[in-house]
Amino acid sequence: MVKCRKFVLAKHFDGVPKDSDIQLIEEDLPDIKNGEFLCEAVYLSVDPYMRPYSKYQLKEGDVMIGEQIAKVIESRNEDFPVGTNVAIYCGWRSHFISKGGDVQKLNIPQNIPLEQGLGVLGMVGRTAYFGFLDICEPKEGETLVVNAAAGAVGSMVGQIGKIKGCHVIGYAGSDEKVKYLKALGFDDAFNYKTVNLDESLKKSAPNGVDIYFDNVGGHFTVTVRKHLNKYARISHCGAISTYNSTEPIMVPCQDTVMVGKEIKAQGFIQSTYKARFPECIKQMGEWLLQGKIKLDMHMYDGFENMKNAFFGLFTGGNIGKSLVKYEK
Repeated sequence: MVKCRKFVLAKHFDGVPKDSDIQLIEEDLPDIKNGEFLCEAVYLSVDPYMRPYSKYQLKEGDVMIGEQIAKVIESRNEDFPVGTNVAIYCGWRSHFISKGGDVQKLNIPQNIPLEQGLGVLGMVGRTAYFGFLDICEPKEGETLVVNAAAGAVGSMVGQIGKIKGCHVIGYAGSDEKVKYLKALGFDDAFNYKTVNLDESLKKSAPNGVDIYFDNVGGHFTVTVRKHLNKYARISHCGAISTYNSTEPIMVPCQDTVMVGKEIKAQGFIQSTYKARFPECIKQMGEWLLQGKIKLDMHMYDGFENMKNAFFGLFTGGNIGKSLVKYEK
């Protein structure tokens, strides 16, 4: 019998997530049966979407949502022998039992780190790939603005933008992150906390903005919309500036701007593109091996640090993709 440690939502978040909102508990897992296998976590993902989604998908007492890479440590299923690496959306738990229908085998090349299965080759990679290429349809010479640009999705969108020949402008929340974006090849990068957004866009995009990849929402988006060109495209990926708000955020109505300039604005969820995941993994893997894109990992050691890793998403402390490495 194996003890599974898991983090549950003790209380729905009200404003900024608190330590007492999430509780670590244990449960005993039964012995596996024929056709089943037991997995132990290797890497666990924390992502901003968990904050708003928990409100609609979880009841108090439910396991926190999320994806992980795990390894089969005991098996009575010949299709999943011991040592097999799998990806599964099973939340913040150390161990789980499966029959195989809810997991995806990971066949990551040896020259690519396994953790990229939750990065460039995982959900954040798919989000950047489909959210940018399909919705924004970039053309060489166009100007792209990305916010939360030092995060996992934003940093990859900017790099794909450069591959496609765009002039890429990124916004992040510290001078350290600005240096990181410039090292990735962004044409311009700004600390949104220390610059005037409107003035910086006038300077860096004097001919207007053609593509806006939005991870932030709120007042930031209101300002960027003023600079959009006719037929501009907006990909609404997230709205992290609003996730911890306890009151509605009031912003000016810009409907006439959207209509008059014939601007396309679309939200999306990466799972909609499930049938095309192999296409994305193939292309993103090629770009990764060619050195055209990179994704730094902000690694937390130890399962007990799940909460710290999650809270760090909302304090601006992370660069790239935040992961937790499971340690016994």
